[in-house]
Amino acid sequence: MFFSQKLQKFQNIKHCFFSRKNGFSKGLYKSLNCGLGSADKKEDVMKNLQLVSRKIGCKDEFLITLNQVHSDKVIYFEDKSLVENKLVGDAIVTKAKNVGIGILAADCAPILLYDPNKKIIGCIHAGWKGALKGIVRNTINKFKELNSNINDLIVVVGPCIKKEEYNVKSDFLEKFININPKHEIFFEKTKKNEYLFDLRYFINKEISDLNIINIENIKLDTFSAPETFYSYRRSRHNEEKDYGRCISVILMT
Repeated sequence: MFFSQKLQKFQNIKHCFFSRKNGFSKGLYKSLNCGLGSADKKEDVMKNLQLVSRKIGCKDEFLITLNQVHSDKVIYFEDKSLVENKLVGDAIVTKAKNVGIGILAADCAPILLYDPNKKIIGCIHAGWKGALKGIVRNTINKFKELNSNINDLIVVVGPCIKKEEYNVKSDFLEKFININPKHEIFFEKTKKNEYLFDLRYFINKEISDLNIINIENIKLDTFSAPETFYSYRRSRHNEEKDYGRCISVILMT
């Protein structure tokens, strides 16, 4: 369990970037796998989600996650009566109280947001596809639509894969520079047609370019910590059949 120093200052906010520890799943999924999209036993995943609900302080039915598809789509709930689980999208913004909104990740960056003035919370699933499509920008723009003052907004980027473990080919680089040639700064060339991609740097640049100053990073690498985090890329490297997902949750009372 990992926490933001900035968010911990607010008594009305509960949050956590959960690790893979202290759950019920077995084998590849040991132990706090919260991904219903994995091939893990559904009953074990449901037990894990119930444990997370208790830890975060909400009823099981008000722990809300998404059917994440690496999109730029932001889901908004005005109040508790409008909340729905497993909608398609990659970010949630809400004013609802006592609702835990969560993001699942296994190398992608989970991002938690809070405006203490307007009392709005948010969470983002930011892998390279969603980040490149604009999921971070769209979520922050949703806060702006709700009259959030950018100077008040707190954005916390959680554990994700670090640059040194994110090996990509030149075709991957081209996807970025075709959109903006300046995106080349997020890549380090290692050998012919091979690069290291800095997902955290890319996300942080997106956030800071939107004039947000209250940014915090929990600089933990998901790939190199198999006892602590699930990792899609590590599972591929190890030729494993599947992988679990860690959950990150924020709730406002």
